[in-house]
Amino acid sequence: MKFVLQRNPPILSFRYQFQSGCSSINPQVICKSNSSKEEFMSKILDRRWTLINPDTKVHHIRVSSLQTQQHCGPLENFSFSNNPHPSLGENVKEWHNDQSSFYIVRDDLLHPLVNGNKARKLDALLPLVEDHLGTDVVTCGGCQSAHAAAVAVSCAERGLKAHLLLRGEQPQVLTGYNLISMLYGNVTYVPRSIYANREEMLSAHADSIAGSVICLDDLLEASFTDHNSVKSNFPNIEDGSPLNSKKIVIVNEGAGNAVALPGLIRLVQYLSQDHILGKDQPLKIVVDAGTGTTAVGLGIGALCLGLPWEVTAVMLADTIEGYRKQEEHLISELCRCYDVPTTRSGLVNWVERRHPRKFGNVVKGEIEACQQIAQETGVLVDPIYTLAAWELATQLSLEERKGGAKVVMVHTGGTLGMFGLAQRYKSYF
Repeated sequence: MKFVLQRNPPILSFRYQFQSGCSSINPQVICKSNSSKEEFMSKILDRRWTLINPDTKVHHIRVSSLQTQQHCGPLENFSFSNNPHPSLGENVKEWHNDQSSFYIVRDDLLHPLVNGNKARKLDALLPLVEDHLGTDVVTCGGCQSAHAAAVAVSCAERGLKAHLLLRGEQPQVLTGYNLISMLYGNVTYVPRSIYANREEMLSAHADSIAGSVICLDDLLEASFTDHNSVKSNFPNIEDGSPLNSKKIVIVNEGAGNAVALPGLIRLVQYLSQDHILGKDQPLKIVVDAGTGTTAVGLGIGALCLGLPWEVTAVMLADTIEGYRKQEEHLISELCRCYDVPTTRSGLVNWVERRHPRKFGNVVKGEIEACQQIAQETGVLVDPIYTLAAWELATQLSLEERKGGAKVVMVHTGGTLGMFGLAQRYKSYF
């Protein structure tokens, strides 16, 4: 099976006022035959999943420009309205009176506590842990890490034990994702100096748990060898481990591994159905980027399915060099597991946030912007992640209102983090 990732001329150029890390591209997968392409997708998608189905809601946000300033913050010149039950399918291709708008994929509604890209990245991961009789999962994150909380809740739901290494000191009052992590998982607070070397920290903690450590990469490779694996009723004792031995799996911060990609590719396949967003309409997919894994997964999904979709990610936690390196690493890791030869080229347009800042900081006026969006649309976003994607989706919708590509924002969840921000930025609330 031969696949080549190839750059093609862009469908449409980006004309927003954000600093773009690379030009607009339309990556395309070229296969020797349709059967080989189907085999490729089958290996990714024919497996057990955490989510019973990939379904998600899609809402339609209308954007109106204001002649006079009525709000504070980065969206002070706009107002919004939400249609929670839009007509999709063929209607996605229609334009209405030059009205600016964008669609929003409401993955924040997937689960009360495990939602957004956190749910998608764990979609294929946790069944792999179960299939290989893992008993414990070790991961890490900040005190208000939505990823750590998602791992804790998901593991508890499946009878696994989650060990969470959280950066810094325990807050005086536990709230938001920090509280969820404590309730569902086993939390250890780690000094920032030790946390700086995450790989060594995770490995050392896994070794401190009595049992054997399983490499996540090995699970991923095994899943492509036997991708329809069924949970075994008996432990694998070929390595001489006792029957009741613990098996510990390390999951990187933010689940930034190739094992997180199948769940995102599954989401793309769901959205590309004819009765939802379809396969023919050019789309500009907008997402915020922490580790960048979500954006890369969406890009690979669009590429594998031959969709005219361009993925743009707002960089929040790293430089463009870091995100490009992560993109290349994830693609290389996935291709290695599939034994797929490939030439690497950019799948994602990495762009700067409108107001760049140190990751985790909030700029004055952004809490008011989140409040405005919540009151006008019923959609809750947070100033660290999803507000950045909303800002870009708004800007792109204004530029594309006369035709061309439609704009689609993927809501990555994480809104319980607002509880932690209310503690840190009391004067803003």
